[in-house]
Amino acid sequence: MEQLHVIKIGGNVIDNSEALHRFLKDFSALQGHKILVHGGGKVATQLSETLGIEAKLVDGRRITDVETLRVVTMVYGGLINKNIVAQLQRYGSNAIGLTGADGNLIRAQKRPVKTIDYGYVGDLKDDSIDAKGIAALLEAGFTPVFCALTHDGEGQLLNTNADTIASALAVSMAAHYESTLIYCFEKRGVLEDIDDEDSVIREINPERYEELKTAKIIHSGMIPKLDNAFSAIHSGVRAVIIGHADELGNLQSSGHSFGTRLSK
Repeated sequence: MEQLHVIKIGGNVIDNSEALHRFLKDFSALQGHKILVHGGGKVATQLSETLGIEAKLVDGRRITDVETLRVVTMVYGGLINKNIVAQLQRYGSNAIGLTGADGNLIRAQKRPVKTIDYGYVGDLKDDSIDAKGIAALLEAGFTPVFCALTHDGEGQLLNTNADTIASALAVSMAAHYESTLIYCFEKRGVLEDIDDEDSVIREINPERYEELKTAKIIHSGMIPKLDNAFSAIHSGVRAVIIGHADELGNLQSSGHSFGTRLSK
């Protein structure tokens, strides 16, 4: 079975043009099939402020009203996505920029209102991803670059968490490829001590994860990220790696992992 890397980059990489260029060069050098997933960074918030639209966040998640959806569509699907695609072409990677609506590749459902109305936010289902369609792009030599937008099949775009998209892609593609999911963010991995970059926890299994949560070493924003990761592993993904974007090259140069590796 051929290898596939599904790699998600965070806003911290997108917001720093030098870091983004370094990452995209390393990403392009990765052999074999690959998919890139990106969010939006600070650009959407900055543009919202410029347009006089207040950005509303609850627990780090954006409330997407009509005006905000317009902004994130412009920023995620336009400005950021196309800049990334152009840079990848520069480095010889034949990238194709996509939302979930393109080719009907990722269909979501609008999040139901419970205690909070998240607005035009999409949740993924088990059959949301068209794995065969994406495999056809990969086999044709394209590198898909997905932004954090999906659709509901009724003409409505939906803002969808990029970590969740990356995880769902890795799981769906695991039937066709030996898929590895990589989250690149601003730390060198999951840290024992948040102020010490050298305190990377190299391996975490489910038991260790529970211990780290109980000890409050892992908390807040890292919990949904790791929940997604372990869910992906239990659903057929070979491995999940969480590390710094600058260290992605280690995967290619030595074949060794970097950051924190999550396993069964």
